[in-house]
Amino acid sequence: MTTEKTVYGTIIYGPEMDIIQGCVVIRDGVIREVSEERNDSKNIIAPCFINAHTHIGDSVLKDPVLGECIDYCVKRDLNALVRPPDGLKHQVLNRTPYLELVKAMEHSIRDMLMTGTCAFADFREGGLQGVLALEEAAKGHDIECMKLGRPRNHDADTDVLLREIEQLLERSQGIGMSGANDVNMKVLEQIRASTKEKRKMFAIHAGENDRSDIEKALSLDPDLLIHLTKAQAGDLKEIADRQLPVVVCPRSNFITGAGKPPVQEMLKEGITVAVGTDNVMLNSVSMFPEMEILSKVFGLEDRQVFIMCTLMGAAVLGLKTSGSILEKNEAKIMILNGNSHNLAGARNPISTIVRRGRPDDILSMII
Repeated sequence: MTTEKTVYGTIIYGPEMDIIQGCVVIRDGVIREVSEERNDSKNIIAPCFINAHTHIGDSVLKDPVLGECIDYCVKRDLNALVRPPDGLKHQVLNRTPYLELVKAMEHSIRDMLMTGTCAFADFREGGLQGVLALEEAAKGHDIECMKLGRPRNHDADTDVLLREIEQLLERSQGIGMSGANDVNMKVLEQIRASTKEKRKMFAIHAGENDRSDIEKALSLDPDLLIHLTKAQAGDLKEIADRQLPVVVCPRSNFITGAGKPPVQEMLKEGITVAVGTDNVMLNSVSMFPEMEILSKVFGLEDRQVFIMCTLMGAAVLGLKTSGSILEKNEAKIMILNGNSHNLAGARNPISTIVRRGRPDDILSMII
């Protein structure tokens, strides 16, 4: 049976995020028509967010102690928190029962849906079992989940490692590795070769704490780079020349003390830049605070920020029919209450969503 729905309001339309007054006709989950017409609705019709980099496994360890407090400030230690194999996150994940892990991840998936996110890409630790846990957590939820697994033991014999990689690639969309300084390069090269053979995504952290792993990461010919907080002009030029996309995680970089990623410089080089919330142990999965920081702290133009959190997220994850409200695209739409106490009086819907939008402004999602 055909299902059809028409929604009215102020529409953020197309890849340029144009503002039009009108209606969106949705039939069988696909946008069939967008038309301009005057109406009395105060609602804002916007594309849903794409959270391009998460670690939702550490939902079991929210808001740990970040470091020693000295003169009212916390001295943060990124490696002690998240570096494999002995960082706090990995210690906790290794001793967390499977069902408890699944339940914690499901909480984060539900939170994404409540905060306007329709798709996410997760770096899933724990080998095949970790990928299966994410699969179980996402089951029954209307959200697109890109699973990027990684082997449980990088030091295993070559044959054992390659068998595990093959199993991972059968149940995931690719591999998501920690930095090139954390794993033997020969092992990374084997993993990359297997991923390329299966035509799956190979993503890797680079330049988060320092730039010493950027060159090594680039030598692996990755499909996606995460962070690049410490990238310099020469690094960005090479990344741009190779047309490699990047995901930045501003809140995560601030809370770990990694610093401020050079987002403006990335954009000026023509790099496709998407946004992720990173570790749930450090930040919520909501994209609203990421946008607010990119606008108010980084000083980026609001339309560009919104595009990074929607259309560019879809682009880096290969979601060709998501990320914007456009005819023939999938209907991945959030409807915000333009008459809420928070949004009433807005002059520019995009700036309003980016600078002050909150989850409680969302009336509904169509996904």
